[in-house]
Amino acid sequence: MNILVATAEVTPFAKVGGLADMAGALPKAWAEDGHNVVVILPLYGTIDTEKFGIVKTDMLVDVPFGTWTEYAEVWHGTLPGTTIPVYFLRSSDYYDRPGIYGYHEGFEDNDRRFIFLSRAIFEVARALDFRPDVVHAHDYHTAPCMPMLKVHYHNDEFFRHTAGVFTIHNMAYQGMYDPQRAMEFCGFPASEFYTGSWYEQDGIFNAMKAGILFADKITTVSPTYAQEIRWTPEGMGLQGALQSRGADLIGVLNGIDAGTWSPLHDEHIAVPYDASSLKKKDINKKALLKEVGISASEMKRDLPVVGMVTRLTEQKGVSILAACIESFVANDRFRLVILGSGEAKYEDLLKNLAYRYPDHVRVGTGYNEPLSHMIQAGSDFYLMPSKFEPCGLTQMFALAYGTVPIVRSVGGLADTVQDYDPITFTGTGIRFHRYTGEALQQALETALRLYKREPHWSHMRRNAMAQDNSIVTTARRYVEVFGWAQEARR
Repeated sequence: MNILVATAEVTPFAKVGGLADMAGALPKAWAEDGHNVVVILPLYGTIDTEKFGIVKTDMLVDVPFGTWTEYAEVWHGTLPGTTIPVYFLRSSDYYDRPGIYGYHEGFEDNDRRFIFLSRAIFEVARALDFRPDVVHAHDYHTAPCMPMLKVHYHNDEFFRHTAGVFTIHNMAYQGMYDPQRAMEFCGFPASEFYTGSWYEQDGIFNAMKAGILFADKITTVSPTYAQEIRWTPEGMGLQGALQSRGADLIGVLNGIDAGTWSPLHDEHIAVPYDASSLKKKDINKKALLKEVGISASEMKRDLPVVGMVTRLTEQKGVSILAACIESFVANDRFRLVILGSGEAKYEDLLKNLAYRYPDHVRVGTGYNEPLSHMIQAGSDFYLMPSKFEPCGLTQMFALAYGTVPIVRSVGGLADTVQDYDPITFTGTGIRFHRYTGEALQQALETALRLYKREPHWSHMRRNAMAQDNSIVTTARRYVEVFGWAQEARR
C-alpha cells in the first residue's frame, strides 16, 4: 500500500506533543510490514538540516492557492535509522521562522500556512510520481486535505484511487479561521460557506469539522476518547458532526516505538534493566536526582520520586496538582521532578515551589529528550492527572519502564492503565476519577502506601512492564482502516 502522511510535526525533526511521536513511529512500522510510505511536513526554521542530512532537491512545486499559484522548494531527508523518505516544504514566507505554531496564541497567518501545506502535499506527491492509496492527515493542520481530495482531486486520474483518512489527536485545537480567507485559500466557492455547511461552525471556518465530514474514515487515538468526543463535552462543540459520522469514527489506540522507548536499550539512561533486574532502577533514580541537582547527602534519604513530562496547561491537570502538592513536599513525603513548559502562571507556580522546597521539587522547562528518558527510568511513580487525555504516550513509556502510573481515568489513560488490585495482584497503576485536588491527593496517598510494600510493589511494576503497547499493533490496525477507507472511496 502507498501511504502519504501529511502532518505538521514529526519526531525528531519538529515536535510539540504526541502527534510528532506517532507521525514518526507509524511510518517505520508500516515500512517494516512492506508498505511504501512518504512523509511530508514543513521545513521550519528551527529544523537543523545539517544534523539530519536534509538536502535541497531540484523540485519546485506549483501549488494552486486561491485564484493564483504559489511555489515551494522541496527538500529531502529520511527518518533517522531508516530509508523512509521525508519531504520538507520550504517557503520563506510561511515556515522560515522560529517555532512551529507561534507561542500561545499562534502566528496570525497560521490559516494560510497550514492550508498551503494541505494543498501542497498533493502537488508534491504528483511531482514524485507517488500515487497514494491513502492520504493520512493528522489534526486540524492538515484537515483541509480531506475536502481538497474530494473537491479538487476527485476526478483527477492521478488520485483516482486515493482515499482520505483523518486522525484526530486532540479536539481542543480545531483550526478556526476567518471564513472569507480560508475558503479563498482552499479554493472553495464562497457560496459553499453558510450556516450549517460542512465548513461552518459558530459562524467561522472550522478545519477540523471539514476534515471530519469529508474524510472517508476518521480515527482518533483511543477507543474511550472516540466515545467521549461523541457524547460528552470533550467533543468541544463538534459532537453533532462526529455523531453524523459515527459509523466511520474508529478509536485506534496509540502505541510506542520499542526501539526508542526500552529500558533495556535506552542510551539516555544510566544503566539498562528489564523486569528481571528492577533493582537497577535505583541506580537510575540516583542518576536522575544527581542530574536535577539533588545533593549526594540528600539522596541518602530514600523518598519516592514522582515524575512528570508534560505541557503545563489546564488540560494536563496542573491546577489540581497545584491544589494538593505542597502538603506532600512540605511534609517530606516524596520528591517531584517535572519537565515541561506551557502557561506562564503554571511555570511560575512550579518554579516558586521549587525555590521554596529545593530538596523536594525540581522543574525543568523546554524540550530535553535525554532528561525525559531519565525521568521515566528514575522515577518510582509517573503522574498524569489530566482533565482530558485523547490517548497519551508518556503513561505507556512509564509502563514500559516499570514506573507506576498515577492517572485520571479518562480517554487513553483509561484504556492503558488498569487499577491495581491488592487481592488478585492484578493491575498496572493507580487511577482516580473526579477532577479535583482532593481526588488526586487520595490517589497519591494510595501510591505512597504501596511504595516498596511487597509483594504489591513487585507485582505492580512487573505487571506494568508486561504490557504490550507496541506501535506495530497500532500500525496494522491503521492499515485495516485504510482498507475500509478505500472501499468507501469506491
